[in-house]
Amino acid sequence: MTTLVHGTDTLTRDALTVLQPGFVGTTAPDWLLRRIGEGLSSVGLFGRNVVSPEQLAALTAQLRAERDDVLVAIDEEGGDVTRLEVKQGSSFPGNYALGSVDDVELTRAVARELGSRLARCGIDLNWAPSADVNSNAENPVIGVRSFGPDPDLVARHTVAYVDGLQGVGVAACTKHFPGHGDTNVDSHDALPRIDVDLATLHARELVPFRAAIAADTKAVMSAHILLSVLDPHRPATLSPQILTGLLRQELGYQGLIVTDGMEMQAVAATYGIERGSVLAIAAGADAICVGGGLCDEGTVLQLRDALVNAVRTGELPEERLADAAARVRALAAWTQSHRARGAESVSGAAVQEGTAPGADIGLVAARRALKVTRGKEPHTPLTSAPYVAAFTPVANFAVGDETPWGIAAELDRLLPGTETGSYADDSSVDAVLAAAGKRRVVAVVRDVHRHPWMGQALDALVAARPDTVVVEMGLNEAEPRGALHIATHGAARVCGRAAAEAVAGTGA
Repeated sequence: MTTLVHGTDTLTRDALTVLQPGFVGTTAPDWLLRRIGEGLSSVGLFGRNVVSPEQLAALTAQLRAERDDVLVAIDEEGGDVTRLEVKQGSSFPGNYALGSVDDVELTRAVARELGSRLARCGIDLNWAPSADVNSNAENPVIGVRSFGPDPDLVARHTVAYVDGLQGVGVAACTKHFPGHGDTNVDSHDALPRIDVDLATLHARELVPFRAAIAADTKAVMSAHILLSVLDPHRPATLSPQILTGLLRQELGYQGLIVTDGMEMQAVAATYGIERGSVLAIAAGADAICVGGGLCDEGTVLQLRDALVNAVRTGELPEERLADAAARVRALAAWTQSHRARGAESVSGAAVQEGTAPGADIGLVAARRALKVTRGKEPHTPLTSAPYVAAFTPVANFAVGDETPWGIAAELDRLLPGTETGSYADDSSVDAVLAAAGKRRVVAVVRDVHRHPWMGQALDALVAARPDTVVVEMGLNEAEPRGALHIATHGAARVCGRAAAEAVAGTGA
């Protein structure tokens, strides 16, 4: 049953209601349960909170034993950004792969299967899909998280993704409004700026968001980007012109507006998380996402008190906070009404992890997303264990460095004895050749177009060993190289499996 501590006033409860905090651990700490009892309505989960489907289901049940309508959110995009499979790599190939196939029914099926896994574990709000139009190939944070550079393609796949998730009772949170695709700065690190005119904004960035709104996306996540044509002073998350004027009034969106992580430097470095949260709610946001980095009780109390004090001093209208809280409760009611009717048991969820019958849609999609180009040198499938040289860029914050990527593990499964080495920008091709010896070399790169050192190393390697197989796992922007060039359109585990099958000639 829903319980609230007697004596907790409406203003304080509303302030707690609009927070979506994170925490450390695989069970709920006492402080979190206590704050849920006092009115906290949402909890955000991250990779650090997930070990297995059984553990995750037990965790969400623990939260709902305290409050049965609590929203449990997670950042599960599939592909490069996974929390369910943070230690293994995702069973789903991600948006760029889906966009490259351009089969909306496939995208819908992938989202439905991913949503089903979330629902079986008790998660009812997914901070996905990314509806960003990746118009800037140098974008350091979106890239393969986008369906692609074409607004109409992104729009139709965003709709399919929203349909897939919400068809199984998991609320979609379409992000990052009004569009993070045309940036060359990661908002985790600094404030990106987009200087486009209104015509470009409406013809490009806003096309997928209009489509998502028409598809009844239950939530939209704001971006920490400065869109100068609408607000030259404040990032979108803190901008009344963008959240209220554009999203609410012009586009007619009436669902929940969630902020991106408030501890990200694009907001925190200039405004701080307390003032930033007050400004975000005042601008039209309804829920404050925090917890990717700051994940303790003190943060929750800081933000709660900042919101309460802002109302009491007149900086934040009480009606605006009450409206935000009401939208959170409305979404909680929607998810509660869709949750768990006839759901599979936790043990069933465990069976689905990986490659259980009926759960292969991710692998199907990854195989279909492969683009294989044969070089001038004749190529035959590998039959003996190769040497995998992985040229490794620094991971962005959204992806993180916990999640494995590449093809070495999958190739070793097919060709036992496969060896691998990781190479950075200070490595020499001679070191690769020495380590490989007489073995065939499989070179794995990621976003090679963004890393000149990687392209140079790859050219030198192919010149020295023309029979090298090249697997490109980021954006497919590079000229094909090697005896065989395989573009996977993503770096998820399932992309690596599909590529390994192509290298070994064992694909379905």
